[in-house]
Amino acid sequence: MAVEGGMKCVKFLVFIFNFIFWVCGVALIAIGIYAQTALDKALTVSSSSASSTPVAILVLGIIIFFISFFGCCGAWKESYCMVTTFAVLLSIIFLVEIAAAIAGYVFKDKVRSVLEEGLWDAMRKYGEDKPLTEAVDELQGDFGCCGANNYTDWFTIERFEVNNTVPRSCCRINTTSCNIHPSPATIYEKGCLQSIEAWMKKNILIVAAVALGIAFFEILGIIFACCLMKGIRSGYEVM
Repeated sequence: MAVEGGMKCVKFLVFIFNFIFWVCGVALIAIGIYAQTALDKALTVSSSSASSTPVAILVLGIIIFFISFFGCCGAWKESYCMVTTFAVLLSIIFLVEIAAAIAGYVFKDKVRSVLEEGLWDAMRKYGEDKPLTEAVDELQGDFGCCGANNYTDWFTIERFEVNNTVPRSCCRINTTSCNIHPSPATIYEKGCLQSIEAWMKKNILIVAAVALGIAFFEILGIIFACCLMKGIRSGYEVM
């Protein structure tokens, strides 16, 4: 038998919340793609551990997308097995998100060091590795930065130290001699590490707001799914 009375309301609430989860999944997918695109060059010059973050957000969004679809079907068909599976999977994802948030806070300084190490490694290989060289040039141009911490970092690289130059991508205005005997008047003075951190801090509020919203609806979804499971098992009728 189907559920009835108050369980009817719970059934439709589960269905509605699953639609909201579906939207949240789409939002995470969009954020993952945006972060991957916006930080493409920064991630190219950093290690795989740093570059995996946008991918992790994207994968989480896809998982939530499909789980919410699974939950909608379970609620609509009043399938005890599907609703139970949905509640269990949603609980696991909620716990994983909490663990990820804690890990992100604990290792936030490590992310900075990994990114800085990646930038220095890319600078040392500048001119030798074409894809890496193009990534560094695009990164410096897009973020209006030069070097890891500031433009003088390039003077520690032998090929630039001997000529007292920096890459042309550091130039504020692209002229034939803008990168020779550079100064803050002709090139970007600020380092790329600082610029990338500023970009992250600017956008972290959006990510945090979306994450909190998703967590809130996940808790409600788990509660209503458990109520619906109880109603289905009891065998009440729904219109």
